[in-house]
Amino acid sequence: MRAGKSNIALIGMPGAGKSTIGIILAKLTSLDFIDTDVLIQTSQGRSLQKIVDSDGHLALRAIEEQTLLNLRCRNHVIATGGSAVYSEAAMKSLSSGGVIVFLHADLQTLESRVRNFSSRGLAKTPGQSFEDLYRERLPLYEKFADITVASCGSSHEEICATIIEKIQRLG
Repeated sequence: MRAGKSNIALIGMPGAGKSTIGIILAKLTSLDFIDTDVLIQTSQGRSLQKIVDSDGHLALRAIEEQTLLNLRCRNHVIATGGSAVYSEAAMKSLSSGGVIVFLHADLQTLESRVRNFSSRGLAKTPGQSFEDLYRERLPLYEKFADITVASCGSSHEEICATIIEKIQRLG
């Protein structure tokens, strides 16, 4: 880990494996784990999809931004929601507290993993396709990432080992 930086924030598309990889990575690095989607659902008392259905996708993005800005933690792996990258302020906050890792997967892999696209609670515009969402977000993930790691074609443990190795090289 870089000096003074204690968190590992995982960013990426829905289906990239942020929550699954995050839990394993936390165990391997002896860090605590936070899933911001769970924080949002707990604080709001409803699912992400219900937030989108009742208040719209921009409301979910605003709630996600506030959740990330309010995080006060050290020594955590943080699995962010896929739309975290829409907030420059949230990404700067995550970057100031740690390393940002983009879990990258190709569109075909993501589409095969995300079968509940219309009911998953995604912060997307009405009628936006998964491919459109991917193409919109990809440059943002690349912009904010300190490290990019492929999240397909390897086991979860191999992906975590690659993340750890790349973080150590940053140090």
